[in-house]
Amino acid sequence: MATLILPGEWIKNWEKSGKHEFVQLCKDLTEKTDHGSEIRDIQAALYELCWQVVQGNLKLDLVASVLGDMMTGALEEKNKRDHYTQLVGACLCFVPEAILKERLDPETLESLGLIKQAHQFNQKIVKIKTKLFYKQQKFNLLREENEGYAKLITELGQDLSGNITSHLVLESIKSLIGCFNLDPNRVLDIILEVYESRSDQDEFFLSLIKSYMCEPLTLCHILGFKFKFYQEPNEETPKSLYHIAAALLHHNLIELEDLYVHLMPLDAAIVEEHKRDISEAKQIARKLVMVVLPSEKNEDKEKDKEKEEEKNEKPPDNQKLGLLEALLRIGDWHHAQSIMDQMPSFYATSHKAIALALCQLVHLTVEPLYRSVGVQGCTFEDLRRDTFSMLGYLGPHLSHDPILFAKIIRLGKGFMKEHQNDCRADVKDKMDTLLSCFLSIADQVLLPSISLMECNACMSEELWGLFKLFPYQHRYRLYGQWKNETYSSHPLLVKVKAQTVERAKYIMKRLTKENVKQSGRQIGKLSHSNPTILFDYMLSQIQWYDNLIVPVVDSLKYLTSLNYDVLAYCIIEALANPEKEKMKHDDTTISSWLQSLASLCGAVFRKYPIELAGLLQYVTNQLKAGKSFDLLILKEVVQKMAGIEITDEMTSEQLEAMTGGEQLKAEGGYFGQIRNTKKSSQRLKDVLLDHELALPLCLLMAQQRNGVVFLEGGEKHLKLVGHLYDQCHDTLVQFGGFLASNLSTEDYIKRVPSIDILCNQFHTPHDAAFFLSRPMYAHQILSKYDELKKAEKGNKQQQKVHKYVAACEQVMTPVHEAVVSLHPARVWDDLRPQFYATFWSLTMYDLAVPHSAYEREVNKLKVQIKAIEENPEIPLNKKKKEKERCTALQEKLQEEEKKQLEHVQRVLHRLKLEKDNWLLAKSTKNETITKFLQLCLFPRCIFSSIDAVYCARFVELVHQQKTPNFCTLLCYDRVFSAIIYTVASCTENESHRYGRFLCCMLETVTRWHSDRATYEKECVNYPGFLTIFRATGFDGGNKADQLDYENFRHVVHKWHYMLTKASVHCLETGDYTHIRNILIVLTKILPCYPKVLNLGQALECRVHKICLEEKDKRPDLYALAMGYSGRLKSQKVHMVPENEFHHKEQPARSATPASQQNGPGSTGKPATSTSKTDEGTSEDGDRGKDKSQGTTKPVNKANSAAAKVTTSNGNDRDDKEKSGKEKKEKKEKTPGSTPETKAENRREKQRDERAGKEERAAREGKEKTPKAEREKAKAEEKSSKDDKAKAGNGEPAEPSREREAIKESKSKEKGDRSAVAGSLKSPVPRSESAESERDHKRRKLDSHSSPSHSSSVKVSMA
Repeated sequence: MATLILPGEWIKNWEKSGKHEFVQLCKDLTEKTDHGSEIRDIQAALYELCWQVVQGNLKLDLVASVLGDMMTGALEEKNKRDHYTQLVGACLCFVPEAILKERLDPETLESLGLIKQAHQFNQKIVKIKTKLFYKQQKFNLLREENEGYAKLITELGQDLSGNITSHLVLESIKSLIGCFNLDPNRVLDIILEVYESRSDQDEFFLSLIKSYMCEPLTLCHILGFKFKFYQEPNEETPKSLYHIAAALLHHNLIELEDLYVHLMPLDAAIVEEHKRDISEAKQIARKLVMVVLPSEKNEDKEKDKEKEEEKNEKPPDNQKLGLLEALLRIGDWHHAQSIMDQMPSFYATSHKAIALALCQLVHLTVEPLYRSVGVQGCTFEDLRRDTFSMLGYLGPHLSHDPILFAKIIRLGKGFMKEHQNDCRADVKDKMDTLLSCFLSIADQVLLPSISLMECNACMSEELWGLFKLFPYQHRYRLYGQWKNETYSSHPLLVKVKAQTVERAKYIMKRLTKENVKQSGRQIGKLSHSNPTILFDYMLSQIQWYDNLIVPVVDSLKYLTSLNYDVLAYCIIEALANPEKEKMKHDDTTISSWLQSLASLCGAVFRKYPIELAGLLQYVTNQLKAGKSFDLLILKEVVQKMAGIEITDEMTSEQLEAMTGGEQLKAEGGYFGQIRNTKKSSQRLKDVLLDHELALPLCLLMAQQRNGVVFLEGGEKHLKLVGHLYDQCHDTLVQFGGFLASNLSTEDYIKRVPSIDILCNQFHTPHDAAFFLSRPMYAHQILSKYDELKKAEKGNKQQQKVHKYVAACEQVMTPVHEAVVSLHPARVWDDLRPQFYATFWSLTMYDLAVPHSAYEREVNKLKVQIKAIEENPEIPLNKKKKEKERCTALQEKLQEEEKKQLEHVQRVLHRLKLEKDNWLLAKSTKNETITKFLQLCLFPRCIFSSIDAVYCARFVELVHQQKTPNFCTLLCYDRVFSAIIYTVASCTENESHRYGRFLCCMLETVTRWHSDRATYEKECVNYPGFLTIFRATGFDGGNKADQLDYENFRHVVHKWHYMLTKASVHCLETGDYTHIRNILIVLTKILPCYPKVLNLGQALECRVHKICLEEKDKRPDLYALAMGYSGRLKSQKVHMVPENEFHHKEQPARSATPASQQNGPGSTGKPATSTSKTDEGTSEDGDRGKDKSQGTTKPVNKANSAAAKVTTSNGNDRDDKEKSGKEKKEKKEKTPGSTPETKAENRREKQRDERAGKEERAAREGKEKTPKAEREKAKAEEKSSKDDKAKAGNGEPAEPSREREAIKESKSKEKGDRSAVAGSLKSPVPRSESAESERDHKRRKLDSHSSPSHSSSVKVSMA
């Protein structure tokens, strides 16, 4: 039959119908004729029924009743029972009678005649069982003979040193038991007692017990009874009992599970005690941290007394711990581990005796391996068996055994050396597994243990010997676990943490500059054990109080190497704290806590030998994530460790020194001394090279500059965005400078890719890419130059120069080819790649030698030597050393100056050879200058202060080299005439650099302006000042000529005027960035501007207004304005009236004071918009000028010879329109103005006969002025009267709609007029309105009142 499965309906309806169906099934099965399968079928049915009970589908009582009914039903059929009895009787001949009596029930046995009566048989069974199992033999316990026990004790206590064996003694014991009828269990107890007193005879007694004992459970009961006797209060279990129990366990004579139940206390009580210890430790920690009032202190003392009284009644021994100690003492780790597994973590080893026992066991385990380290091949794999697990159970309590602590560390060092040297692939997995084991031991055992050691500096250094072999990632992971998790795992560590914080508070409260030494020693002692807790608290204090930085840094000199490494981790963790906001609440400045930590980083990493890799990697990761706040850290670290400062507040002397060699930079270029940074800068360099962080940091910073604006800057305040941009840029410049000065040529070239890869592949901005590549080009050129010199030995200067030029060509030719891909092809129609690469690859070191800076530093050293000689207090040996140092430094500077002079001469010769191929004549000079400004001058002049000076000097150099197709005049005009947009787009630091650039440009212009001889020497006959004048009808021809000195002075005045107008516009916008930047720029150009009195007065008035407006609104603007205002007033004595600044005729009858005749006036309000196009704005400028002066002045023919220069700010579209108009006008040769020579002759005649000259000038002006201009003059004359009337009432004059319409119509006709963005207005006294019309016309003809009079001198496009 197949497997029978009861239908589910039977089971569900068992009581109703299922029971009946099942019984019927069984009956049917018994009545089958096929008796072969009958038994199997019934068995299957019964099995299924029982299985339903096991499954829980049927109740037990229901099934039992069914089975009972079936059995009784089967036996009730008498004929069947008779047959069964006959069958069994027939089997008696071959089935033993004993088996039948054992297996069959009494009734069947009675029917078979094997027993007389079933009832008597049952009674007899009961009696036998009672006698066997329940009746105790009555030994003579009280009246038995003592001689037997006395002989037993004598036998066991005899001297065992001879030939006595356990077998002989056992035979004697058996004889005594039999002779004196002794109780065997009592004998066993006496054997254990004697063993306990003679515990040194383990081998004898253990073999005796093993031979004597037949049942391990009996032995366990006897031992349990002994342990129970000592479980009363104030009782102490003897160690000998623990020892014999441990020995019996160790030799497997008893089972731990059987004995464990007899030991006290219970496991639940142990867990409860552990929890109580943790809560008490946390409570103590809270009390140490919290401020406790006096009343609360008294209450706490009373509670402590009550607890002490409760503890006076000593609790019973912890027998489980006693047994554990005994097991450890005899080396039974297997059973000891089983006991410790029953308890909470580190509960057992928190008891010193157990910890020491386990330490001793570890000693024995590692001793063979420890002795073999360094002698022969070490089998560190053996440590995995038991040693690592033993140490894991020991945990922080390894602190009890410093010697074992050192052994484990040295084993770790031995393994790490083998791990680093063994590179075989087949053992790599094993080695990695062992490495993870050692890291786990360091995390769970070594670091927690050192927290519990008292000021053990030697162990700290020993541990560092192992840790320094790990990469910093592993170390920092261990420190993080130690700081954030370890101290909460054990009550003792909780207390230690609280005590460390309390002690740290005590020390930090008393730390000052005066007691640094004493406090530093206390900090050192505290840091040997718990550096993470101490440094965490110290850093939290430094974040609040930055004046602690200096004393804290000085006090850290007593730390160990491990502590310094932990300090680095703690600093990084504090920097990366996600709960701290890196911005202040106003969202405009970086938080002070971050600034404090950055300052601490710089000071600590410079002074102490701490590994920098983690900190630099953190900054790199932050940059990868698009966060630039933490660049402040890198900036401080590089500044302190390398001595390289980045500041825009450099003095001119410092800036001059920065253009020299490395020695001059070190002596005169920085605010601080960098003499003592050799070691720290070397450490920084090594870390950057070892971890390959130099180039990634540079590239990330270069990319992050734009990321600050376009990615980070979306939600941030504009002021903060500017600050972050400056910080990113300054750090890039500082870091790049460090790499250039510290990396060797090979290291630098190997790491910095070519310029096209930097820009195209890494998307580095061009200015940053050239900044990184520049030192590489200089290194390569010098290397190639040295090779060529060695190849051909020739000392002639000319040969050296030719070799240098050849070296430059070899190095720079690939660069010329590479830069072509940086810009569209049309760019190279105006500039040659050679010129572009030359501009970006040179530095101030290549252009000029700062002789005065060298001389200044040499003189300082001479004075220093003299002071040393005259100082009698200095010892002779020290005096000699100092003099030698100063003399050596002096010689180095002089040698460096000579070397730079030769270099500059070679570079200038090279440039002289190259200049003819720099600029092409394919397009107009205007477009060439535009490209030069856009791609070269403007990007670089705001890169750094030295680059700002370089740009100005480069323009002057290009002019001095007489470079073809370069218009110097147009370049200067474009720089000075439209600074509004440039200033508005600068950050704060860029404004400083842009101001310095303008100042250097103005210095050159001022030098030419101030002396005719200088101008004629440096400008006349130079192609940069070549112009084309357009005649006004007399000769009708074009004449190429140079701009003469007087007209150049007019142009310079125009530039000053344009600067004033732009400055006033920025000051009047009310925008924070405009005002701040223009004030910074004005402060920087103060030595050269303003020079004209009325322009200075206009500025002074407007700045004074800013001071009044911003005093309570924006304090930083107020401070800038006040600073500039004060310096401007001090410069007033150097200002001159306008007629002294450039040649200007004064009217014969003028009632206007000199200070009010010309210029922008005192109020400085712009009359018209500054965003007009270049075409047609000259009329607007004239009208604005007329309104400010109250008169109408047509352009004088003599003045029309002054240079007209385009002033667009890089607008290509406007430039193309202008160039097209210029070409058209040149073709048509339209007369525009009279030559300058005629104007000069006319002035001389006017000086002789003033009255006649005025009439003649008025008449000639009417004849030669175009009709459109005459109409305009009339309209302006009429409007000026209205303006004067308004000005007389104190109201500023405003242009009417009609005049605007006239101006727009005129602008279409006059495309070649000078571009003036607007003008300034000033109220004019009423007395001016009385001037006659004749005077009005005369003044318009004769005077040069403002730059808007500039005539249409056109730059040559030839």
